[in-house]
Amino acid sequence: MSKVMVEADLQGLADDDFSPTYMRNATVYGVSPKLRGDLVVNNLVGWALTTGQVHMKSDGTPWRPLVHVEDVCHAFACVLDAPRETIHNEAFNVGRDQENWQIGDVAKVVQKAIDGSRLTFEEDAGPDPRCYRVDFAKIHSTLPGFDPQWTVPRGVDQLRDAYVRIGLEQSDLEGDRYLRIKHISRLLEEGRIDSELRWKSA
Repeated sequence: MSKVMVEADLQGLADDDFSPTYMRNATVYGVSPKLRGDLVVNNLVGWALTTGQVHMKSDGTPWRPLVHVEDVCHAFACVLDAPRETIHNEAFNVGRDQENWQIGDVAKVVQKAIDGSRLTFEEDAGPDPRCYRVDFAKIHSTLPGFDPQWTVPRGVDQLRDAYVRIGLEQSDLEGDRYLRIKHISRLLEEGRIDSELRWKSA
């Protein structure tokens, strides 16, 4: 909701001197220096590798659009290179139609990629209200240079190999290093950011 409100406010400010573009990214996955361990693909691969369980908190039926972080970066680069009149005050869903996935199917891809892993479910696993598919036709018609290269199976393999390389452990997935909310909570407890999540001066 906050993102929708920001878009609405910025649209009213758009003029000849201010040209916003709104990038509505699908759920991102993939290796990065600031990895998010709470995003679904990253999380499922991490748990499968460290515990042997592809652990799902829903029943697997919800749909989710997914996009690799490198494809997101490519989309931003395409917008920066695009003629102003094509992207001025416009919103784009970032991803591609073929990467709308049901979570249960993602889990099966992960299970296949991690030898010896098995599917498990939370005791109260049920349908997740965050269930949606997204149409990506606009970004492809407006930005023909945007050509996503990643698929979920390829991204799962990349994550598996990276996790093995860095020696990922279960404690990494439960601590605050890769979990956004836990990391923010620690910064608040340590007094490094204020209640509005702004850095405090030294």
